Amino acid sequence: MIKATLLSAVLAFTAPAAFAAGAESGHKIENIDFSFDGPFGSYDVNQLQRGLQVYTEVCSACHGLQYVPLRTLGDDGGPMLPEEQVIEYSKQWEVFDADLDDFREATPVDHFPKSGLATAPDLSLMAKKRAAFHGPYGLGINQVLKGFGGAEYIAALLHGYTGEEKTQAGVTLYENHYFPGGWIAMAPPLYDEAVEFVDGHANSVEAMSEDVAAFLMWTAEPKMAARKQAGFAGVLFLTLLSVLLYLTNKRLWSSVKYKD
Repeated sequence: MIKATLLSAVLAFTAPAAFAAGAESGHKIENIDFSFDGPFGSYDVNQLQRGLQVYTEVCSACHGLQYVPLRTLGDDGGPMLPEEQVIEYSKQWEVFDADLDDFREATPVDHFPKSGLATAPDLSLMAKKRAAFHGPYGLGINQVLKGFGGAEYIAALLHGYTGEEKTQAGVTLYENHYFPGGWIAMAPPLYDEAVEFVDGHANSVEAMSEDVAAFLMWTAEPKMAARKQAGFAGVLFLTLLSVLLYLTNKRLWSSVKYKD
């Protein structure tokens, strides 16, 4: 596990929208075929569990998820951890209890801790704060099939380091193709085989970047599957209603339109 350095997150996710990053650096953010893309997509439970592991072992050293309740790790459509695992997982975190005026072990009713560094932004909603894909003329057509691209931006940023470094105003900056300006203060947080997955899944930098990006998409929109189901039902209902209204209108006016 690599922990970020002194100013690990001061610029990591505080840039303008992701599409601006690609434009400024000259590197276009490519679409990733995530399982949750498209109007009928849903989260891959195994990928969310791997992303949770990457976040826990790497990202949580600096970044928090203060708006995400720990109990949701067992919800349908999410990582779907068994209740016993959620309880055990929660115990590794400490939360401040105002009644005790001290820290205690977290329980599933608590939220993930806040960021460990003052300069490290919270990642709870980060995947929804970044947009990489837009339709022609700002119509947002691409977003219907590809999503907003926030997960793609996070994944690209995590594996976009070139290995080049420079010091500016006493701060070490790292070259990253997908960050606005091309230089970022956060040291590369991932390296190949940084995390060992129980399911034996690939643990290259690119693979882990996609897994944690998918997990952060879930933290930002945990009810995506329910929203898509409700949207599909709504469209189906409106389509049926439109047909019935058309037939009713045709029936009511038939005696007038076709009157000899």
